[in-house]
Amino acid sequence: MRELEERIARDGVVKAGNVLKVDAFLNHQCDVELFDHMGAEWARLFSGEAITKILTIEASGIGIACVAARHFASVPVVFAKKAQSINLDGEQYATTIYSYTKQKEYPVIVGARFLNKGDHVLIIDDFLANGCALEGLIELCRQAGAEVAGIGVAIEKVHQGGGDRLREQGFRVESLARIAAMDDETGEIAFA
Repeated sequence: MRELEERIARDGVVKAGNVLKVDAFLNHQCDVELFDHMGAEWARLFSGEAITKILTIEASGIGIACVAARHFASVPVVFAKKAQSINLDGEQYATTIYSYTKQKEYPVIVGARFLNKGDHVLIIDDFLANGCALEGLIELCRQAGAEVAGIGVAIEKVHQGGGDRLREQGFRVESLARIAAMDDETGEIAFA
């Protein structure tokens, strides 16, 4: 998606440790018009799928997923929570994932009443690096008996291999911007 690539090139900041900071428009301050265009593109890409739920993870994926849902007949958006709370009651699906940006493991939890057997789930997230977060969401779908109809990612860091691994497992992954390499000294970003 050319618009997203141009925005990354203009406003993205490459940081040490293979980190791309896009908080000016994607995961801290949100450009809702850009999110709407991203949602329209995912709707085009997944037009042959009968999506019944969109699944994401808190917090960065929530805004993107909610705006994208408007392009899928406003299907419900379910987000996996990263911590147990008194608001999470009843049966739950849970797993543990490793966060590349936070450099730690944490639980992800979805209430069983929100993810059901027979659901056709589109997973949406802001980044795909090593794929751990997405694998966790896939595991929650497996526990629920839901089918992963596809995975929509805003930015895939191709050089980290997570997307290749998911595709090798048979998942359809549609990334709107694919980054082949980044240089934290020059700030250069090469798109795949």
